Amino acid sequence: MTYELNRRGFLRAGVAAGVMAATGSRMTPAFAAPKMGGTLRMGIAGANTSDSWDGRTHSDSFMIMMGHGTVFDCLTEVGADGQLKGELAESWEPSADAKTWTFNLRKGVTFHNGKPFNADDVIASLNLHTADDAKSAAKPIVASIAEMKKMNDHQVQMVLKAGNADFPFLLSDYHIVIHPADGIEESIAKGIGTGGYMVENHDPGVRTIVKKYGNHYKSDACFFDSIEQIAINDSSARMNALMTGQVDAINRVDFKTEILMKRNPNINIFEVTGNQHFTFPMLTGVEPFNNPDVRLALKLAFNRQELVDKILQGHGAVANDHPIGPANQYFHKDLAQREYDPEQARSLLKKAGMEGLTVDLSAANAAFPGAVDASQLLQASAKAAGINIKLTQEPDDGYWSNVWLKKPWVACYWSGRATEDWMFSTAYESGVPWNDTAWENARFQELLLLGRAELDTAKREAIYHEMQELCSNDGATVVPMYANYVDAHSKKLTNSGTIGNSWQMDSSRIAERWWFA
Repeated sequence: MTYELNRRGFLRAGVAAGVMAATGSRMTPAFAAPKMGGTLRMGIAGANTSDSWDGRTHSDSFMIMMGHGTVFDCLTEVGADGQLKGELAESWEPSADAKTWTFNLRKGVTFHNGKPFNADDVIASLNLHTADDAKSAAKPIVASIAEMKKMNDHQVQMVLKAGNADFPFLLSDYHIVIHPADGIEESIAKGIGTGGYMVENHDPGVRTIVKKYGNHYKSDACFFDSIEQIAINDSSARMNALMTGQVDAINRVDFKTEILMKRNPNINIFEVTGNQHFTFPMLTGVEPFNNPDVRLALKLAFNRQELVDKILQGHGAVANDHPIGPANQYFHKDLAQREYDPEQARSLLKKAGMEGLTVDLSAANAAFPGAVDASQLLQASAKAAGINIKLTQEPDDGYWSNVWLKKPWVACYWSGRATEDWMFSTAYESGVPWNDTAWENARFQELLLLGRAELDTAKREAIYHEMQELCSNDGATVVPMYANYVDAHSKKLTNSGTIGNSWQMDSSRIAERWWFA
């Protein structure tokens, strides 16, 4: 029996999971049945010369799109309509306390090297994330598993350390792709997965070419003969490549040139509202960010509406210094919105003995489109609070490996996650690899464990509301704005009529879900 999780429903079969995820999928007009063939060319931002096929390291759009849904598969998948469905797992069954989950695996699946997929591959691939030297963003997800048992070649039972109603959702995480158990090193080196496309050429930070894998198990996906994904980190070059027909689709539309693109009769812009948020995390182990009054003063120095108006050009909304978006189920809409208040910021700095504060901020447009301009606007608005921000414009290439998690205060972005616990456990749980502030709050960590195991919806809501308040008031991440996903494509391309909003570019699965009209 299959138990589904739906972003507009609950865990069925009597387990009251209270799981809802991002809404706002864009409905487009219905089109004719999919056509096979052609080469999809995409110009994508978010590429780095350090890119590899190791899903544990994927942190930006280029490899996220080339990884899950193209070359590799996960156990589960969030569909364009928001429903969780099976990918390499056909179905799953929970125990009454959501602590034990049994996954029934798909039969007849092969890796690109011809090896049949089975339970050994699942166990070996998940264990990669908890290896001693692993630096995986999905480590907290896999570390929550106390035991994995191979029941037979196509069934795996996972016993969690504590009940987690969201667990099948978490296994759709783009880091947790499945490799062949007896060839993991080769799989990571060459890109050998079970996905609909197999690697022909991969030049990190430059381009990747894949061709359709004829033995793929999905009959309703992967319609292109081949895909060429070109790294175009420069926004002007990316927009120009689409407008001149050099590529068929791009991500991260530059709002400065959006009006020109709208005038082009051969281009469609598609926009969806999800949980993406742009942030400015501070490392709490570095002075003065270890002082909560300083952190709050800096939050008050952001003119949030100005950022939404000038950086997002209205394609988003003001945020409130926590990572839970308006598309999440337990979004705290009644939490008092933090406003720009330089006088209160100045007062807090006086209380901390840090009047006339000078702080360094590192930014690059690799962090998010307009990050440098946003930092300059902050630099100006903070002056009214007596704060001097020294801005360093970092190189785009290598930003995620050389700046983020390294420099004390930086610009950053998060795509958000489908559930509250998924987002918190990825970036706010104590000790996880992608906790980009190392913020420690005992009450928050206590609530994180309580919320994860709680099956009562009302109690879960109260827990997640308090966690959002703690992030907003004490946390070390400034979250000034939610940003819509705004991408663009040639009118030669089409899709089913529904565009996913978990991540950009149809939840980063355009390779599977689109075709040439």
